[in-house]
Amino acid sequence: MWVSLALFLLGVLTAVAAPRLLSRADWVEREPVVALWVWQCVVAAVLVSFALSMTFSASAAWKAVRGQVFAGAPHAVVDAYELGTSGPWSAALAVVLAAGGLWSGAMLGREIGRARARRRRRRGDLLVRAPLLPGERPGGERLVVLEGERADAWWMAGSAPQLVITTAALRRLKGRQLDAVLAHEQGHARARHDWLLHSSAALAAGFPGIPVFAAFREEMHRLVELAADDVASRRFGRLTIALALVELNEDRGVFGPGPAHDADLPQRVNRLLTAPPRLTAGHRLRLTAAASLVPVVPVLVAFVPALSALG
Repeated sequence: MWVSLALFLLGVLTAVAAPRLLSRADWVEREPVVALWVWQCVVAAVLVSFALSMTFSASAAWKAVRGQVFAGAPHAVVDAYELGTSGPWSAALAVVLAAGGLWSGAMLGREIGRARARRRRRRGDLLVRAPLLPGERPGGERLVVLEGERADAWWMAGSAPQLVITTAALRRLKGRQLDAVLAHEQGHARARHDWLLHSSAALAAGFPGIPVFAAFREEMHRLVELAADDVASRRFGRLTIALALVELNEDRGVFGPGPAHDADLPQRVNRLLTAPPRLTAGHRLRLTAAASLVPVVPVLVAFVPALSALG
């Protein structure tokens, strides 16, 4: 059946072409929030293409599935899909894609389970290093200060996100720089970037041979930091957050020779200091709207025979 094969090839084409196009786009670093949305739409289009291809392949291979999918559909619509003329490849393709879908769900469940286990360990460590005072409840405080010689700040996801900062960071950062770092971490918490990181990690771990999922994971880790930088810079200025990042990381070898703790950090600081021009509101709107249509394409392809039969 040509619809199933067309959807499968559309998914493969999207998975191959979209990352290359995005890697050449000069607006990605200027508009990380738009880029995050575009990447989500691309991955959604790939997954929708494969899911629809699996559905039509299974319908062509097995009457029981066909009866469920096309229940109540006019005979002209069923005939337009030519379900009875498919070869043995339909069953094989349906099984392979179904196995891929189940594997994706298993990988996502594993990633969520591991993330929860990490959060429990880190929250347990926090209770040891910063024990609760009488009357305090676990997770009741949004900001936790830890004794530590290493300057650091991070946020812990969960139903009650918490910002954690060390005393060394408090000594290094003064005034607006400290506020900018806290605003950066709050940007992560409010946008729920943890879900993007978990989803991208699950797909990359489940399908290590698929470049689009590996690129999705790498770009999610990079773009969420750029987006949080922009949240802080809008409130406290680009120079303030750039200097705060330098203060937090100057003793980790990030800005000197040798292996870096965060290889993207110098690029983030340079981006903040050079202040590249942002896109106009109209351009951002057009990019967002165009990306939103990408997952709709496989749905339209799937309905072409039905629309032709009814027309």
